[in-house]
Amino acid sequence: MLSYMALSRRKSPIIIGLLATMILAGIALLIILNRPAPTVLDWTAELTTVAGDGARGHVDGPAERARFSDPFALAVDPNGAVYVADAGETNRIRKIDTDGHVTTLPGTFDTPSGLAIAPNGDIIVADTGANAIRKISPAGMVTKLAGGSAAGFRDGPASRALFNGPIGVAVDTVGNVYVADTYNDRIRIITSQGQVRTLAGGASPGFADGQGLGAAFDTPCGLVLQADGTILVADTGNDALRRLDKHGHVSTIAHTAQDDRTGILRSPIGLAQTWDGFVYISSYSRGRILQMSPTGQLHILAGSDATPPGNALIRMGSPTGLALDHHGALYVTDAAEYAVRKLSSHDSGAVTKPFEPRSRPPALIQAASFPWPLKSQTAWHEVVGTLGEVRGNYQGEARDHLHAGLDISAGVGEPVLAVAAEKVADPLPNWSLDGLSEGLRIDAMTYIHMRVGRTYAGEPLDPGRFQLVHDARGVLTAVRVKRGTRFHVGDPLGTVNRMAHVHLELGPPGGKINAMRLRFTELTDHFAPHIDDVQIVDRAGQRLAQRRGERLIVPANSGMLSIVVDAWDQVDRNAPRRRLGLYRAGFQILRSDGSPVPGFERPHVTIDFDRMPLDPKAAKIVYAEASGDAVHSDQPTRFLYIVTNRIEGGRAAVEGWRPTGLGRGDYTIRIFAADYAGNVAQANRDLPIYVQ
Repeated sequence: MLSYMALSRRKSPIIIGLLATMILAGIALLIILNRPAPTVLDWTAELTTVAGDGARGHVDGPAERARFSDPFALAVDPNGAVYVADAGETNRIRKIDTDGHVTTLPGTFDTPSGLAIAPNGDIIVADTGANAIRKISPAGMVTKLAGGSAAGFRDGPASRALFNGPIGVAVDTVGNVYVADTYNDRIRIITSQGQVRTLAGGASPGFADGQGLGAAFDTPCGLVLQADGTILVADTGNDALRRLDKHGHVSTIAHTAQDDRTGILRSPIGLAQTWDGFVYISSYSRGRILQMSPTGQLHILAGSDATPPGNALIRMGSPTGLALDHHGALYVTDAAEYAVRKLSSHDSGAVTKPFEPRSRPPALIQAASFPWPLKSQTAWHEVVGTLGEVRGNYQGEARDHLHAGLDISAGVGEPVLAVAAEKVADPLPNWSLDGLSEGLRIDAMTYIHMRVGRTYAGEPLDPGRFQLVHDARGVLTAVRVKRGTRFHVGDPLGTVNRMAHVHLELGPPGGKINAMRLRFTELTDHFAPHIDDVQIVDRAGQRLAQRRGERLIVPANSGMLSIVVDAWDQVDRNAPRRRLGLYRAGFQILRSDGSPVPGFERPHVTIDFDRMPLDPKAAKIVYAEASGDAVHSDQPTRFLYIVTNRIEGGRAAVEGWRPTGLGRGDYTIRIFAADYAGNVAQANRDLPIYVQ
């Protein structure tokens, strides 16, 4: 018979094993219970502001009064605190506590971009302007992991390694840091042993799948690390989502070709992955958040053309960084709104409010006088286009889009000069090399129709700010302008291309405001807008023509009608043929004695081009058929405004006018047409009607 002690010794491993199994099972159960609900594709979302009052600056304190300068990326720690890389003029890392209080962490940076939180609580920072990767310890100590001298490329010990404007970072469970070395077009690793090596990407920007150094990226930004060691890469310059597996092979998951206008994957920057394999992607240039299922289905979750009901009304100016909290809520840095926002699930029956821009106009508009983007910067230049004008395309559609900025006449080859002291915020701020719409966005100001960073003959203007990239044959393939590059008033940006004018835009891609708010030196306007015709159009698109004497007959039961106004504006010293669009328009209904009917005591101002409408169909909402012109022709543009529809505050809506409430008799439709200077049309503004 076995002794009691021997029996006990034999049972001990069994008991210990059972206890260990129970503990592991308990831990697994806790993990499962604490997980968010399974993610679904196309969930209905609600947008809230976590912190930021819509004004640019550096203010700590309560969330609703906090201010950010350039909130670019963010990370959420296990306790729910949110860390924000705030670049611009702040250049610090900010923290939003779970109670909404905003503070600033120790350390200064040079255009901080990507963030990640290591297992030990260190905050990893991609210090883009310093070409370095740094960390902030839980105790607040800032140290350098790698890089930090001049821009360059070198693997090896972290203390000697070189980077070129890194933007994205991710960290694994053992402390290895993965880096999107953005302007080296490579994905690299800083091992926990302090060695830097390149995982994938070649010596120049390109687009190629393949093994390791044989693959090619173009300005990669966002990274997310998957459980199996795979790295997902937001390949910003290629409008693509790429996969780098643990064996070093690069493949493409999703890609939008440059000539594909309908493609939904444009300018991907931020990435975030759920616990069950769904991926969120921020589309910086289109103000959208995309969602990709584990099987690769790619949908628009929020923004224009979003699939879920109501989510199309959720708009963001310039979404960049993404991060998920423990409950599955998606945090977003909105650079254009100077805010941190949150998308969380709510009942499908709830009503999503339309997008309301919160960001305040740039401080540039406060200047008493403003320089022109041409020599001389203090002398008058002819304005040839304003925000909101109708524009056509080369396929013959005269109402293809709305003009988003201010056009200033210039000679081909003239230097284009900076009009403001600004720092480049966009990782990929220029586009359309050698195209008619080649341009550069610095921060609040965008300059289009120029050869960026070079003379008209192709010579470099400023190698310190513009890197001209050539292929093996010596052909120019790209002009690189790094995030964090600074410009001052009068600095050369490029030269006017064959479009023979400079197009200026004010504000970020998703929040453009009217550039006429800039007080350009010697730009004056004493001309009242011209009204050439007023007409009424029925639901079938037919113009009402029957008259009773001098009055147009309007049947009271005619249903919804459109009032269409043929009008245009002119500014001082412009050529008479140079027709410009209106700034505001609307209408008023008057009785035969000139008194307003109830509800029309003041004109209904329905068109207000204070901001650029975000709806891609806005041109056909505000302009009637026969508007527009041949593309870039010498013919005057015709502006037929549908003043019964609504364009204001970044929104566009089809409305109309019903004469149902008017009794039989004589009335007058009085048109309100105003320019930015405040001149209001007086001639030809009245249309006498008879309601029967």
